[in-house]
Amino acid sequence: MNKITPFFISCILLFGATACQNPPARTSADAPNTTAEQVTQAPSAQATEAALKDAQSEIRKKQLNADIRAREQRNNQLNDGSATKRAARDIESEVRSKLEANIPNGHLTVAASEDGTVTISGTVAKKDQLAKIDTLPKEIKGVTKIVNKATVEQTKS
Repeated sequence: MNKITPFFISCILLFGATACQNPPARTSADAPNTTAEQVTQAPSAQATEAALKDAQSEIRKKQLNADIRAREQRNNQLNDGSATKRAARDIESEVRSKLEANIPNGHLTVAASEDGTVTISGTVAKKDQLAKIDTLPKEIKGVTKIVNKATVEQTKS
C-alpha cells in the first residue's frame, strides 16, 4: 500500500499539470497555434466558408455575446467590476469572441497577459478588418495594450 500511494499522487499531479495548460484562444480551427507564428498563406476555401457560415449565424453571434456578458457579470461579482486583476484567460476569451463576431473569415489567435496586454496574430481577408483589430479589443474591460501581428491574407493569383 505504501508503494502504490506515491504512484497515485504522481498520477494526480501529472494530470493536474497537463490540464492547467492554457493555449491561446483562436477564432477558427485553422488559426495559428501561437501568436509568435507568422502566417502568410491563406487558408483553404472550404475552411474559410465553414468558418464564415458559423461566425455569421445569428445563433453563434448570440452565443458569443452571451459569453462576453457572462464573463463581465462574473467579473462584476467577484472583482467589484474592476478592470484590473482580471484573469488573462477571461480577457483572451472575450477578445476572441468579439473578434470572431465582428471579423468574418478571420483566422486569428489571441493571447493575453495579466497586465492587460493582448497579442493578436493570424490573417484577415481585408484591410478594413485589420483596422478593426486595433479598436474592437479596447471595448473589453481590462485590455490596456494591443499588439497587432495580424496580416491581410495574400490573394492567390
